[in-house]
Amino acid sequence: MAGPRRDTRGIVDASEPFARVRFRRREPAAALRPYLEHYWLIDWDLEQPYVSHLVPHPSVNLVFQRYEGAAEHGTGYGEVSGIGLGLFTQRLAGRGRICGVQFRPGGFRPFAPKRPVSDWTGRRLPVGEVLGPPAPASAVPSPASAVPDPASGVLAPASAAALDPASAVLDPAEEDARVAALDAYLLALGPAPDPQADRAMALVDLVRTDRTVRRVDELARAEGLSSRSLQRLFAAYVGVGPKWVILRYRIHEALERATSAPKADWATLAMELGYSDQAHLIRYFTATVGVSPTAFARR
Repeated sequence: MAGPRRDTRGIVDASEPFARVRFRRREPAAALRPYLEHYWLIDWDLEQPYVSHLVPHPSVNLVFQRYEGAAEHGTGYGEVSGIGLGLFTQRLAGRGRICGVQFRPGGFRPFAPKRPVSDWTGRRLPVGEVLGPPAPASAVPSPASAVPDPASGVLAPASAAALDPASAVLDPAEEDARVAALDAYLLALGPAPDPQADRAMALVDLVRTDRTVRRVDELARAEGLSSRSLQRLFAAYVGVGPKWVILRYRIHEALERATSAPKADWATLAMELGYSDQAHLIRYFTATVGVSPTAFARR
């Protein structure tokens, strides 16, 4: 991993949220990088409410969040957000903070190995319901097993993050301390190496980076699998089917093109992205984003 991604793929009207909130991506501890894309941190203090929109990646996210005035959640709460199948809309108001973890597609299963990732798709669940309690602090590699205490700045055992991970992650004023708390929490979960997870992550990377990958049967043959075996691998480790992943990454490209080149030739782009025709691309884009490509470009 060469560092967190710098692109804005999937973020609708990316210039808007970046102008209104403080958004950063941070790199996790070395031992976690095989499984994670990055951490994403957001802080905001808004005079007027703001609504952001995202076309989700085929990734599971772990999200710790706090909203001003949300007394029902006390000092904050954590949830596991499975792959979102449609447009994700988030309303932000007042002051708040989010510390998120974006797993690599296929990289979440080693943290929750007892159930297929497809069980979490389209769902948002309390973190303890999905991940359970972390391992004892003694099982966490040092020095990541220590979390800075938000009041004193003194390093405390990772068991503090196990008892109240949301507070351990959200309370520190320093960004580095929040990142260290995320590292400690995830390392305490003890992800185990899994060759099938590695295989799933490599296949999704291929789909993301190679535009010539357009059909499930072609991807399966290149990997020496039957289409059915590939479907089972993706359901268990990614959470959605390979066709869905192919189409979602192509929609990210179309969204990026609509933003940068409003007068794009959509018939040519549909052919480049592997759609059967322009109408197919427009239907899928409209169903995912909520408006047609040309309406989005005009907006």
